[in-house]
Amino acid sequence: MVVQKVKIRRLLTAMVTTFSENNEVDCEQAQRLAVALINSGSDGLVVTGTTGENPTLFHEENFMLWSAVKEVVGNRAAVIAGSGTNSTNETILLSREAEKVGVDGLLLVVPYYNKPSQEGLYRHFRAVAESTSLPCILYNVPSRTVVNMTAETTLRLANDVPNIIGTKEASSDFLQIDEIIKKAPKGFRVWSGNDSDILRIMKMGGYGVISVASHLVGRQIKHMIELIVNEDYRVASRENKRLMKLFKGLFVVTNPVAVKYCLNHVGFNVGGLRLPLVEADTEIVNFLDNLLGDYVIDLPVVDVKTCLP
Repeated sequence: MVVQKVKIRRLLTAMVTTFSENNEVDCEQAQRLAVALINSGSDGLVVTGTTGENPTLFHEENFMLWSAVKEVVGNRAAVIAGSGTNSTNETILLSREAEKVGVDGLLLVVPYYNKPSQEGLYRHFRAVAESTSLPCILYNVPSRTVVNMTAETTLRLANDVPNIIGTKEASSDFLQIDEIIKKAPKGFRVWSGNDSDILRIMKMGGYGVISVASHLVGRQIKHMIELIVNEDYRVASRENKRLMKLFKGLFVVTNPVAVKYCLNHVGFNVGGLRLPLVEADTEIVNFLDNLLGDYVIDLPVVDVKTCLP
């Protein structure tokens, strides 16, 4: 049985990485953002995942961010390190360092660019998970990795490797997701990898979401999740419909371009982007400005300097 220091719950925010004016990692602002996200509904934070611009970060920057966020969050919420890469050995190295830092779990993406077979995926994830005692969440996102991890491979890992506790499914392949949910061993959880899929996946028996939109409407997403858990599907469907424009609008351009613009626009400075990502053009900026006008923002931004305890 896997022992979790801090329980990994339903609403996890895939946190952006905060940069200073000279494009260096700003750990103090990351701490403020982490606290603000927890105060606005997040149960946990994924640090240096896709939304955190993981491919542009040096290893030392990963370590700094994981440590800084865990330091300020403590046991209030789970901190999940995005330690996955397309190299098994590198992922093992990063995952072991994350464990030393004291994070509560790992998010392990399907290796990109290599195009491994399903057997290669199985061996990769098993080797990484067996190198650490931390709970591991698989991350299937074919739009980014090219390769889809099949339900058969996910279930094989779920049954064979005790500390693989769940998966973030961003495939939008609902037949595949349904098979995983129905056949997974007890305690194995499925988090939606897309905000727009929360309702459908949770009604199928999924557990929660690893969210981008929760940067802005965390309390509202948490409320919708509670409605689904309580099987109040009528009101949950209404909330899902209301939030859908934001869910989809944040992906009108490559993530995290839109969410970083929105955070800066509403008054929470997260800095810019690292190449090869670039800022939104005028057309997208106008779209996002109009989009934000349709929603109440949950993230506290009155004085971000007060976010640190």
